Amino acid sequence: MLNIVLFGPPGAGKGTQAKFLIKNFGLIHISTGDLLRNEISQKTEPGIKAKVLMDKGDLVPDEVVEGMIKNQLTAHSDAKGFIFDGFPRTVAQAKVLDELLKGINSAITAMVALEVKKQELIIRLLNRGKSSGRADDQNESTIENRIAVYNKKTAPLKDYYDAQKKYYGIYGMGTIEEISGRINDTLKKLV
Repeated sequence: MLNIVLFGPPGAGKGTQAKFLIKNFGLIHISTGDLLRNEISQKTEPGIKAKVLMDKGDLVPDEVVEGMIKNQLTAHSDAKGFIFDGFPRTVAQAKVLDELLKGINSAITAMVALEVKKQELIIRLLNRGKSSGRADDQNESTIENRIAVYNKKTAPLKDYYDAQKKYYGIYGMGTIEEISGRINDTLKKLV
């Protein structure tokens, strides 16, 4: 089973690159952002609570996200593997994910980290906000807060996976196809 943590700051292109990984490797994409937006659109209790936090650029509580991940793993027990996009975001979440995967006799294969300069992230997110209507992509100070939260709370995951020899930094600038090619070249060495 090929299990990838697709990692990078907001706007790095995780969702875009996940589409190529699904096509090229036949993986199931588990995007916590998509799962949360679905909960928000259905106006569920977790979705309402999550929206308040997300609109400020803050992280949603672990127990909400962990429950959604567990449900996805169970629903796709016959998968070739998974792409985890937006989870884990902390070392504590990474340890929970390790336990969830252990429960299905699997483990993380690699963390693929898209590395993009801050100013490029801001430009990408503001452009996405114009077309997507997402409130968290339309305000530069909210975007900067999201990047700061990422750097403070999420970036330490690099060390967690690097210690396990599972961290792969990928230059996330250039065309979508160039970035996808770099990711594919890296993953082909692991399968």
